[in-house]
Amino acid sequence: MPRMTADQEVSNAAAAPALDAALLAHLQSWQGRTETCADTITLAPLRGLAATLDHAGPMPENGKPVPPLGHWLYFLPHHRQSELGPDGHARRGGFLPPVPLPRRMWAGGRLQWAPENPLRAGDQAQRRSRIVSVTHKRGRTGDLVFVLVRHEVHNARGLCLTEEHDIVYRAAAQPGEPAPEPVSAEQGALWRRDIQPNDVMLFRYSALTFNGHRIHYDRRYATEIEGYPGLVVHGPLIATLLTDLACCQLPGAFMRRFAFKAVRPTFDLHPFAIHGEPQADGRCLRLWASDHEGALTMQASAELA
Repeated sequence: MPRMTADQEVSNAAAAPALDAALLAHLQSWQGRTETCADTITLAPLRGLAATLDHAGPMPENGKPVPPLGHWLYFLPHHRQSELGPDGHARRGGFLPPVPLPRRMWAGGRLQWAPENPLRAGDQAQRRSRIVSVTHKRGRTGDLVFVLVRHEVHNARGLCLTEEHDIVYRAAAQPGEPAPEPVSAEQGALWRRDIQPNDVMLFRYSALTFNGHRIHYDRRYATEIEGYPGLVVHGPLIATLLTDLACCQLPGAFMRRFAFKAVRPTFDLHPFAIHGEPQADGRCLRLWASDHEGALTMQASAELA
């Protein structure tokens, strides 16, 4: 089974060239590069997300704070159809460095919100992004390139949130390459929700985030070309479900910080579970996800204001 997690980009082209010093220096020339995007925080994406998360309560309204990670529905790249590769992702280059390794993973991130100035539905907003670092390591299966991107989201009143986004690039899986041993997830949490993913759920989230990566909605491509057993559940969707679990259990609480790390891929063939519980101080939360075999797939933490 491929060892790729939720938001990886895989190409079936020839093996990528080795990362020599000159190539790494070229990639590191992207450090400090910036990009600014503007958007209006409209209601339709937030209502679509609420429906995808199966909320039964009132729909989002203008003037209300955007739920944690809801900003991922905005500031989206809109590449022309001719700019897409065969996997549905945009071809390399542009703001992110053109790392020649075929697999790309949204490995995790850390976010901090400003309680005094939450992003609200109806806001005119701006996201300012900067590539903080491009680093290289040699792993057990080959080259790894880590790109750290820092985002700041502002509205007319000032800074709303900051986000550090971890991206990892790696070589394509080799035939017969063993999968890493799974880590057993803790059971018996105070909060638990069982999720039955399916192709409609994944298609809807792909549409909300304008994510063309075919591993999330094209079963033939995912299984016959990429070699997955089924459709891959988006890592950001699992992270959003974790924050949503906390918000549903603690209505009215404001999430100040959230950090998450992808551990293992999740597929739409079986149910999976999200778990959480508050720590002794009541302000810090432990959150995690597990697959149908009880293996840990994502771990996270949160802090309330």
